Amino acid sequence: MIRTFALMSATALSGAACATAEPELPGALFFSEQCAVCHGAKGRGDGPLASDLSVAPADLTLLARNNGGVYPIDDVMAQVYGYPGRYQIGGMPEFGPLLDGPVEDWVTQSGETLATPRALIDLAIYLEGLQR
Repeated sequence: MIRTFALMSATALSGAACATAEPELPGALFFSEQCAVCHGAKGRGDGPLASDLSVAPADLTLLARNNGGVYPIDDVMAQVYGYPGRYQIGGMPEFGPLLDGPVEDWVTQSGETLATPRALIDLAIYLEGLQR
């Protein structure tokens, strides 16, 4: 019994070590908790709630392809951050309050510097990695 418990403990510890050995990409956790339910685990617009929405969720893996091969990171951040009432128009909820936390200067594609939540930057960069 003690030997079985020791083996189970060692297995659990080695599994925990493996789970923490692979660093999670910044933005991935927010995406999986807040976005995947509509956009799907891989961002293809096929989440479990997608068919229940009046506006189909975008396939987030095609953002660059649909923008002449350039990932529109500023537009992505503007869409995600939202503003009060925006969800009533396009189907996207307002995520701004969920992104509260540390703020960094972000230089937009047009050269403007904006104070931007670090979590929003991380999410937008994570989405850039999903492009196909």
